[in-house]
Amino acid sequence: MSQLFSKTTLGTLTLQNHLVMAPLTRSRALGNIPNALMAEYYAQRGSAGLIITEGTSPSPNGLGYARIPGIFSAAQVAGWKLVTDAVHAKGAKMFIQFMHCGRVGHTLNLPAGARLLGPSAVAAAGDMYTDAEGMKPNGMPQAMSEADIKTAIEEFAQAAKNAVAAGFDGVELHGANGYLLEQFIRANSNLRTDRYGGSIENRARFVLEVADAVINAIGKDKVGIRLSPFGVFNDMPLYDAMEADYAYLAQQLNTRGLVYIHLVDHSSMGAPKVPDSMKATFRNVFKGKLILSGGYDAAHAESDLAAGKCDLVAVGKAFLANPDLVTRWKTGAALNEPDMNTFYTPGPKGYTDYPALA
Repeated sequence: MSQLFSKTTLGTLTLQNHLVMAPLTRSRALGNIPNALMAEYYAQRGSAGLIITEGTSPSPNGLGYARIPGIFSAAQVAGWKLVTDAVHAKGAKMFIQFMHCGRVGHTLNLPAGARLLGPSAVAAAGDMYTDAEGMKPNGMPQAMSEADIKTAIEEFAQAAKNAVAAGFDGVELHGANGYLLEQFIRANSNLRTDRYGGSIENRARFVLEVADAVINAIGKDKVGIRLSPFGVFNDMPLYDAMEADYAYLAQQLNTRGLVYIHLVDHSSMGAPKVPDSMKATFRNVFKGKLILSGGYDAAHAESDLAAGKCDLVAVGKAFLANPDLVTRWKTGAALNEPDMNTFYTPGPKGYTDYPALA
């Protein structure tokens, strides 16, 4: 009996299977507003149990990349309502991922009046694509004041209320991949000497205060978080206390009763492997649902579910290229190959035109 394709629960929700569409930045939100093309794309993939949206900024300050959506204006809420209606009609449940890019960005990608912010004035190594001037080095962030931190927390809470108004079943806090929440957790990007810097208790404070505010706004059954222990993306180098720091996070998130933790392992793309001991810590300490992602095929997903290593499996590139991935995995059909050249280009090419099985 296949566990992967059987129904399961997530908090108060019933999911049509154990397969999650992972969050995938696609840069199709012209003017940072979700649109009908995005609704078509997500609805095509509505046979997933759970769809997690692309990273969506809770604040004008968080729009680090070109053409990524937000959830802080009335127009954005209306745009997302098109998407959730289309997805729910196909049977999937949908969480929106809150991605505040923090220091990973460039002022050319920010709207007028927005600021590039980070825990400290430390620029991330690497470059950022801008529609205006092509590739540019990541900008130098302004170190957030305590007032900036308070504002950001309020923005996350308001975004959560906006998400529920837009028809989402819940929200995923993006505490992974080198964005703002992880920038506070990691000591290389957080050089603060106040109560938000130094010890892990202090470096984790912002993430946990954001989680508390979002839970207060919409309820713990509607809140998950994505973490990338041992991830190095966006200038997040490995360090000795990593495992202990993330074990502390697992405990703190467990006491708050979040509905899930989503652990990402990018070793299939060349990043360091997340040690099995780290995954086991989250499995043992955290009593909510555990989602694992990173290079899964159907057989690997089935075996990890059967072994109790996780409750749900998230898949990215295979879902991107195969709108009917559930059917293809069920029947053993061949998969479409993803076209990397169109991952972030505007328009339908490489987005809504991947063929489904006849």
